[in-house]
Amino acid sequence: MKLHGKNIVLTGANGGLGRCLAEQLSACGAHLALAGRSADSLGEIAKQIKQSTAKTTVIVADLLDSVQCTNVIAQAEQALGPIDLLINNAGLSSFSLFAEEDPQMLEKIIQVNLIAPMLLSRAILPLMQARGYGRIVNIGSTFGAIGFAYFSAYSGSKFGLRGFSEALRRELADSPVGISYIAPRAIRTALNTGPVMRMAAAVSMNMDAPKLVAEQVIQSIEQDDDERHLGFPERLFARINAVFPKIVSHALKKQNRTAATFAGRQHN
Repeated sequence: MKLHGKNIVLTGANGGLGRCLAEQLSACGAHLALAGRSADSLGEIAKQIKQSTAKTTVIVADLLDSVQCTNVIAQAEQALGPIDLLINNAGLSSFSLFAEEDPQMLEKIIQVNLIAPMLLSRAILPLMQARGYGRIVNIGSTFGAIGFAYFSAYSGSKFGLRGFSEALRRELADSPVGISYIAPRAIRTALNTGPVMRMAAAVSMNMDAPKLVAEQVIQSIEQDDDERHLGFPERLFARINAVFPKIVSHALKKQNRTAATFAGRQHN
């Protein structure tokens, strides 16, 4: 997809990756509807990226609210016109012993990471089909191909998002609407809390700068990739895990023991 002049909805626009995506999409000449919870943060981003050749609008919405979530599409089309591309980027994570996970946090993770992309996709899909053009991009994670200990809720939500993307892509095989699933490895953003960063350093986890990930996501969109996993050797491990999960389980044993000490400290 050529991004110049395209109307794009970007959720999670005020996050680390979202901000970088907004900046780079704007630089490509795209018109953006930036969706997120913080009006001040979104306004600041919109002011920074505003260009004379591109439109930018802000949509304040809490994706934990199904009504607000669905209304994002209508507000975006009212501001920009027909939407060509939806990027489901908003996400929540939790690094915790699952037995001690807050039930409300579990619900929030599933709502934002999985149900919200489904609702947004459902809202925009008939419009794209009627116009005969469009693409929905779901930002996943390596954790959606490899289940990581102490990220059970997050991994579960991203596994679900990958499955939803694959199923919908097959359902729309004869449709003009494309479905992409793009899975970065760990990113250095505020989504990853202090304990996560300390754990990542202890186990030498690979983490990418959000600017680099944004560049790769945009490249994938421009190439109309159906599914793309970012980062090596993580994308190789994802393939191995799909066929020989016991090998990956064995390889992660030492890392999991180290991670356990950091996950447990949050509850001490």
